[in-house]
Amino acid sequence: MTLKNLNIDKTWTLFLDRDGVINKKLDNDYVKHWIEFEFIEGVLDALKYFNSFFGKIVVVTNQQGIGKRLYRIEDLEIIHKNMVYEIDYHGGRIDRVYFSPHLHSENHPTRKPGIGMALKAKEDFPEIDFMKSIIIGDSLSDMEFGRKTGMKTIYISEKKITHEMIDYNFNSLNEVVISLQNAF
Repeated sequence: MTLKNLNIDKTWTLFLDRDGVINKKLDNDYVKHWIEFEFIEGVLDALKYFNSFFGKIVVVTNQQGIGKRLYRIEDLEIIHKNMVYEIDYHGGRIDRVYFSPHLHSENHPTRKPGIGMALKAKEDFPEIDFMKSIIIGDSLSDMEFGRKTGMKTIYISEKKITHEMIDYNFNSLNEVVISLQNAF
């Protein structure tokens, strides 16, 4: 599976989910402190590659653990500050991190699959064109988020699933990099 026909260049934006795409998910828990955050193998190299390819790279992440009062916004900000520092240190880049602290039951417009975080990114970076954007995520709510905005969708999972909202399936960000390298 290749991304060849997309003609990706610096006018494109990459939207990334966090848990399960950048860092390992915790079983039946939330990453509440930096010490619990663990990059998925190969992610730092993949983000370094994406840095040279995409004009903007943003993270969009649901963080309902805040709404459940399991951790604070301040804890999340420390996690994101350290995550962005490590990515930058290894040659990658994250232009901005957006998060929604709301509970699933609230159906808040900033919580994926709502598009509030995409609209905020567009407000902060007016050059973002959703038709020239990709969302990489590990859930169907990420894919729905992408569909609602007109983005291309990449589903990351070791289990391949077929769904109308998924444009591309890959096992990891490393496979996305290989597909991009093969496209050019």
